[in-house]
Amino acid sequence: MTPADDRDSALSRSELGRQWRPVLFAYFLRRVRDHAEAEDLTQEMLVRLLGMEVDELDQPEAYIFRIASNLLADRARRQRAQTQFMEIMKRVEDADVDPIDAFRIVVGRTELERLEAHISALPKLTRALFLVFRLENMTQEQIASIYGISTRSVKRHVARAMAHLMREMEKMP
Repeated sequence: MTPADDRDSALSRSELGRQWRPVLFAYFLRRVRDHAEAEDLTQEMLVRLLGMEVDELDQPEAYIFRIASNLLADRARRQRAQTQFMEIMKRVEDADVDPIDAFRIVVGRTELERLEAHISALPKLTRALFLVFRLENMTQEQIASIYGISTRSVKRHVARAMAHLMREMEKMP
């Protein structure tokens, strides 16, 4: 291809844009009834046209309007997806459910790791009694019976564990 052919191609492409822009804009405006959206769709269509060899087709009008129709269908699919997403988010907000937030997940995991480390730092018996009391939901009387110690001793261990964890967790930034 020579430089003259490039210029001719550029001229034919710009002529193509001048020829089709008003027609495409009117086509899109009738369907979307929004000037800004029609302009965006027209620009997208012209970019696509400039990237193809439309002048080689037998019926470029049919081809051009098929692409325009596909652009409108894509737009409708995007709008449906956005509408569905917004409806889901509205239901989540109405249900007072916090949306998943990556930052909160990371912070939560970090807090859990620190809590686990502080629990591991407890003396063995205190840790065991605390975990059975808090995680297994056993009463202090049941724990005392299983471990063969007094209920008062179980209460002391659980209270020490709670005090230690509260102190350590308050130090968290």
